[in-house]
Order: sequence, then structure tokens, then C-alpha cells
Amino acid sequence: MLEEGWSTSDSKPGTEGRVFVFAFDAEWEGRSYNEKEVTVYYKILAGKRILLTARARYGAGFPRE
Repeated sequence: MLEEGWSTSDSKPGTEGRVFVFAFDAEWEGRSYNEKEVTVYYKILAGKRILLTARARYGAGFPRE
């Protein structure tokens, strides 16, 4: 899935980040949302991806790339 997203513009040096926006069309905490944006930040150490943070936002009209 990391290959489907695009690079973040706010990653710190030595950290990589990817953003994904996809259709959600469901409820979260009692409210309906059309889209979900997920951002992940990670490092590659010894050839393995190490997840640092994952952030999700719900809404509509998120920018793509």
C-alpha cells in the first residue's frame, strides 16, 4: 500500500512519510464521512520499515499529491 500513496511534505530528515486518501463512506464516532486520509511516518533500518506514527483524518475533499 505504501507504493499507492504519495510522499509527505513534512517528514523530518531521516524519516519517510506517505499519504493515502480513499473513499470511506461510513460513520466514525456518530458522524458520516466521505473520505479518509491516512498518513504514516516510518524509518528504514537494516532493510526493514519501522512504523513511527500513523494519523487518520476523516472528511471530504482532501488534496491529492
